[in-house]
Amino acid sequence: MAALAEPLTAPVDPVDALRRIAFLLERTRAGSYRVEAFRKAAATVAALDRADLAQRHTAGTIRELPGIGKATAGVIEEALGGELPAYLASLQESAGQPLTSGGESLYAALAGDCHSHSNWSDGGSPIEEMVLTAVETGHDWLVLTDHSPQLKVARGLSAERLTRQIAIVDAITSSLGGSFRLLKGIEVDILDDGGLDQTPAMLAQLDVVVASVHSKLRMNAEPMTRRMVRAVQNPRVNILGHCTGRLVTGNRGTRPQSEFDARVVFTACQENAVAVEINSRPERCDPPDELLTLARDLGCLFAIDSDAHAPGQLDFTALGCERAERLGIAPERIVTTWPAERLVDWARGG
Repeated sequence: MAALAEPLTAPVDPVDALRRIAFLLERTRAGSYRVEAFRKAAATVAALDRADLAQRHTAGTIRELPGIGKATAGVIEEALGGELPAYLASLQESAGQPLTSGGESLYAALAGDCHSHSNWSDGGSPIEEMVLTAVETGHDWLVLTDHSPQLKVARGLSAERLTRQIAIVDAITSSLGGSFRLLKGIEVDILDDGGLDQTPAMLAQLDVVVASVHSKLRMNAEPMTRRMVRAVQNPRVNILGHCTGRLVTGNRGTRPQSEFDARVVFTACQENAVAVEINSRPERCDPPDELLTLARDLGCLFAIDSDAHAPGQLDFTALGCERAERLGIAPERIVTTWPAERLVDWARGG
């Protein structure tokens, strides 16, 4: 069950304080340089012997540590002094509230998230940090879906790198002893002809496959429709990601939605048991309400996904829940409310 992270109270471990500050900054889409300062400081402190850290606190030499600046040192020192760091307290008050009103019951029903990225592609944090944050925010499972090779700007994974990642994902899940499942996935590019940007052999090893268009978004409607239909007809595709490709706000500017015959594409999704993604990123809000309504009326399944590129963005699903609940999409048709076993069985054609 997804849930807001409980506010931290004093006394607080300095690593926890630094991580929570980074989480709250990511949640509000703060600049990456600010986030990285706190995440790097957390990694530095976590690697230190606690006796050494205490000694530095007494001697006033915390700022001599690599990557520790005035702001991060202040947080560490206040936490070591038994206080709730003032910056953390302020952020919890200003940025720790629900992201939207509405959709609360559906948000509470979410079991997982089918679309997330790590620093293996264009995400900002290691896989382990994404998992730890997912656990802290009440998820039962998370699908890791780093990009495929064609998206070079996002450091898409070759077959060789994906093979290495699969082994790491399995090891992480095994180490958690059944308390949480990290599922093997990919956000695979839909190529110009509707093919997929990864080998069938690699796709067969994955639990969940999200297929998205990232190139030639202004393709004419007829070939774009054929392109998307061919992709969703592929038996290894489970979710059609951010189907219009639009951007409605944010530092990347705006972008109009791709043109395609939505009725034809969503009918193909329904016939092939492919879920339509409700992409919860604020700058995407994709698909728009009128297309979600069409997919609902055609009987499609849905996946409310964060498309998180940082741990704090996992909470974006609250925005998708508000839209789904407002538009009357039944929870049982939303695959991200399902337990992991049911999700994987469905994704593999069960």
